[in-house]
Amino acid sequence: MTSLFQSDPAVLVLEDGTRHVGRAYGALGTTLGEVVFSTGMTGYQETLTDPSYAGQIVLQTAPHIGNTGMNDEDPESRRIWVSGYIVRDPSRVVSNWRADESLDDALVNDGVIGISGIDTRAVTRHIRSAGSMRGGIFSGEAASLSAAEQVRLVQEAPQMAGLNLSAAVSVAAAEVTPATGERIGNLAVLDLGVKQATIDNLAARGFDVHVLPQDVTLDGIRAIDPVAVFYSNGPGDPAASGDHVELLRGVLDDGLPFFGICFGNQLLGRALGLGTYKLPFGHRGINQPVLDKSTGRVEITAHNHGFAVDAPVDGEFDSPNGYGRVEVSHVGLNDNVVEGLRALDIPAFSVQYHPEAAAGPHDANYLFDRFRDLVVATRAAHVPHSPGIGAPERGEAGHDAGNSGHGESN
Repeated sequence: MTSLFQSDPAVLVLEDGTRHVGRAYGALGTTLGEVVFSTGMTGYQETLTDPSYAGQIVLQTAPHIGNTGMNDEDPESRRIWVSGYIVRDPSRVVSNWRADESLDDALVNDGVIGISGIDTRAVTRHIRSAGSMRGGIFSGEAASLSAAEQVRLVQEAPQMAGLNLSAAVSVAAAEVTPATGERIGNLAVLDLGVKQATIDNLAARGFDVHVLPQDVTLDGIRAIDPVAVFYSNGPGDPAASGDHVELLRGVLDDGLPFFGICFGNQLLGRALGLGTYKLPFGHRGINQPVLDKSTGRVEITAHNHGFAVDAPVDGEFDSPNGYGRVEVSHVGLNDNVVEGLRALDIPAFSVQYHPEAAAGPHDANYLFDRFRDLVVATRAAHVPHSPGIGAPERGEAGHDAGNSGHGESN
């Protein structure tokens, strides 16, 4: 182990001048980003390797982190993405037979700067009251910078609002994962920060999963002859992703079934003509209660989002962009935030959380079945996938398909 027993000083500085002095953890140096907290009691490896956390300094509210080390089987992507890491008590030993290395070694290897030994409860309570804010971790020699200089650096860092990070996390070229279930056809996945567990779940439902770069064009999507399109999770402000919204409008105009999660939910909302806004401190963790309005079930779900869709949670409403009737399908029970959208006249739906939930819970995994059923029903209804499809024809067939697929529960 390299950093567990470091004596190097470190300090966490928030943009309002709040300071917490602790010990260096992981790599040494300076890192800046939006400070957010995650309430998961387990699954830190999945959190660290989730591309949705790019640009963010993640604080773990669970006090003991690192007990099970890191392994080569559970990463959700090709690297650790967090800009920084804050823990209270890092484990001094790794106690799991699956571990290939310690957490602190993994942080050092990926150049992730962290801090330990601070009162993470106090920081969490402060963010809950004041809202997520920019912060910086300064360790090693950087810890000796003056308080004024450290605050200045933090305050000059980019705000998350208005930030587009898709290019930083997306694949550079298309990657294909063959179907492992009974084959349905090609699925176009727009990689805005997709997780490996999502790809695996889609392949298990019979899709040949084509993970496409975030700058793919509509013609590029059409070129793989997809049976449907999927928008992944990812970091950044949905209001700064206008190109992805326009691309999605082209997908909807083509009549292709659509499923989006997390960032994909926000982009569907904007494609339908709805607004999005920044939450005070976001939803991050694996213990968020959500109501599925179609079944009446309350599900415990995995979340990682700082933005949300602005839509009425009760009743139907018309899409401002002309895609027919829409309803909020899922609602967060902690704060009544929109957690899912369902288009009633076209084959499209989305949720604000992570149904793949590799670290658990798995209450929402049925949504992949719901998507598969939507695609199968839409194809059975012979909905054409060519450009220029008429809205009334698309709406009638899509409405039938949406009812048969999205009304199922497991």
